[in-house]
Amino acid sequence: MSAEASNPATPAPATPGAPRRKSRPRIDLRRLGRAALLGSATRDRLPDAIGHVAEAHRAHHPDADLELLRRAYLLAESSHRGQMRKSGEPYITHPLAVTLILAELGAETTTLTASLLHDTVEDTEVTLDQVREEFGEEVRYLVDGVTKLEKVDYGAAAEPETFRKMLVATGNDVRVMSIKLADRLHNMRTLGVMRPEKQERIAKVTRDVLIPLAERLGVQALKTELEDLVFAILHPEEYEHTRELIAENAAHGDDPLADMADQVRTVLRGSGIQAEVLIRPRHFVSVHRISRKRGRLRGADFGRLLVLVNEDADCYGVLGELHTCMTPVVSEFKDFIAVPKFNLYQSLHTAVARKDGEVAEVLIRTHQMHKVAEAGVIALGNPYAPAPEDPADGERVDPTRPGWLSRLLEWQEAAPDTDIFWSTLREDLAQDREITVFRPDGGALGLPEGASCVDAAYAQYGEDAHACIGARVNGRLATLSTVLRDGDTVELLMGQDPASEPSREWLEHAHTPAARIAIQRRLAAHPAHGDPSGGAPEPGTRRPGAAAPADGAATPGPAARPPALPARPTGEAPGDRAANAVVDLPGASVRLAGCCTPVPPDEVTGFAVRGGVVTVHRVECAGVARMKSAGRAEVGVRWGDTTECRVTLVAESFGRPHLLADLTEAIALEGVAIVSATVEPPSQQRVRHTYTLQLPDAARLPALMRAMRNVPGVYDVSRAQHSAAAAH
Repeated sequence: MSAEASNPATPAPATPGAPRRKSRPRIDLRRLGRAALLGSATRDRLPDAIGHVAEAHRAHHPDADLELLRRAYLLAESSHRGQMRKSGEPYITHPLAVTLILAELGAETTTLTASLLHDTVEDTEVTLDQVREEFGEEVRYLVDGVTKLEKVDYGAAAEPETFRKMLVATGNDVRVMSIKLADRLHNMRTLGVMRPEKQERIAKVTRDVLIPLAERLGVQALKTELEDLVFAILHPEEYEHTRELIAENAAHGDDPLADMADQVRTVLRGSGIQAEVLIRPRHFVSVHRISRKRGRLRGADFGRLLVLVNEDADCYGVLGELHTCMTPVVSEFKDFIAVPKFNLYQSLHTAVARKDGEVAEVLIRTHQMHKVAEAGVIALGNPYAPAPEDPADGERVDPTRPGWLSRLLEWQEAAPDTDIFWSTLREDLAQDREITVFRPDGGALGLPEGASCVDAAYAQYGEDAHACIGARVNGRLATLSTVLRDGDTVELLMGQDPASEPSREWLEHAHTPAARIAIQRRLAAHPAHGDPSGGAPEPGTRRPGAAAPADGAATPGPAARPPALPARPTGEAPGDRAANAVVDLPGASVRLAGCCTPVPPDEVTGFAVRGGVVTVHRVECAGVARMKSAGRAEVGVRWGDTTECRVTLVAESFGRPHLLADLTEAIALEGVAIVSATVEPPSQQRVRHTYTLQLPDAARLPALMRAMRNVPGVYDVSRAQHSAAAAH
């Protein structure tokens, strides 16, 4: 039985009249198996059995030396001779099929050589030393990596440490996983010979682990076929319904996508842009998702238009022409060229509508972008080829490794233990959509959907993000728990204290493995800061002593108060003492208004209130306008000779350990006495401190406010601005 014959997800016939990409005939693996045993194997020519591999390889690499492939095939065929697959085919048909898959995707010669040999060390007498002697260290490394992967149980019951070692080995060379993915694809194609329960088990592992890995490595061609094969096994009824939908659509005589493709070609010819316009039928899982989202499907929902051009600039030219000559659906536009996805994917996405309401999605990319979109890391050639500037010790390099794979290696090195690495990895694999947020300098960060400012901080600063005290999102102050949206601009506010510690509460808002692992590692290394008895409170809890969280301490009582606060005389109001203002009202006492806390040399005015008291306001105070509109008479006020003054300042900050102590120390260093201080209970990690201060000289006020703003964690200091009604 051929691999293709057992493939339950073979697409329905293409829509009549739709242009199709030319493809090679399907391979008869039984014939290849016979050729493997009986075909020519003379030294001067390639064996007949790998002629298809050679043809596919030369299509991508015209100058490739096929001698390595010839020798690898001869070793694999002789080693596997006599072995049979459960389907009844000669075993050599499996490495041949795996290698053909990779060759079609453009893998370079070394990868194809290792693919032909990938089962020899595991299943035959061939040794790694023999592979090194015959084919070199690089091929030996790849074969060894794939052999180790074969020993890994990927299921939910797998040992996390085994899985971790597997991923670490993969991370050191993406080609190892490329071979493994092609190996799994061929096994899934021929899964029909297995018992149903084994088919289901293998399909679930493929769905949970290998398909997300294929997505992150950008190998869409493998990912989509694996998805369809898994769909057919795990959801046979929904698969059958989707197959019927595709067949019914293909049977219709009219195809709106074909008409719209012709219209796009006409538009682009008229503009002088050289482009190839193709129809890409959706694969089964994609059709199923669209049908669940939109209900009844229309003809254009079964595929998308693909426009291929030569240069990046042509992509935007095509976009402009389409949006000018056709009706664009603006909400469908996405630019993955300016901001590539984490798996190297680049393309412009848009949609255009006909007058009858048919909407066609359009993908616009260069031929090179298309190659990478289909084959991902496999299309990168050999990123490990030594360059002249590489170190002489043979260290492996990978300048083109996708960001996700690089982060994977960092996670496994940083994770405090294996279980944390395993759980965070599984969470990351479950994410199927990424957003892009921008830094103020124009740089971009790729984050999973649902990520917060905490995730952005660790994505940008690594472990230095422990000192992050807040953020501005689209220019507005935001807490670190703020969930980011695609396209947001995020400015992260960093404190200056190198000993800053993350709060355990941050774990509630961290969605990326990088953030969670870094926070957990820091808290594990400094348990006193994350423990509820001596550090940030446990998420969702609030202890007695409302001021305590402002200083990062959860202890109630006296420890929550700022140190060395002088007591205020009984009955003295915050504005009574040292009110060095003189009013033009004989016998009246003076009180500085608490709503605007005027100090010399502020321009001031006064209003008489009950009890023979005149309250003094800054002239720009909102309370002045209100009293004037009420017909209240103003009283003339001037500052006296003394420069001593009292002022109320409000400091707004993000909560962190020792913040209250640092603020009071900064005030004391300016030679200012604290008359009173209050700290409001924290709200969304923000803390508001109100200080009434006695300054020996009003001229010191600007320097005092600067000193308070410079305290890490403080993002604003202002003069008190209470409501005028409250002041009177």
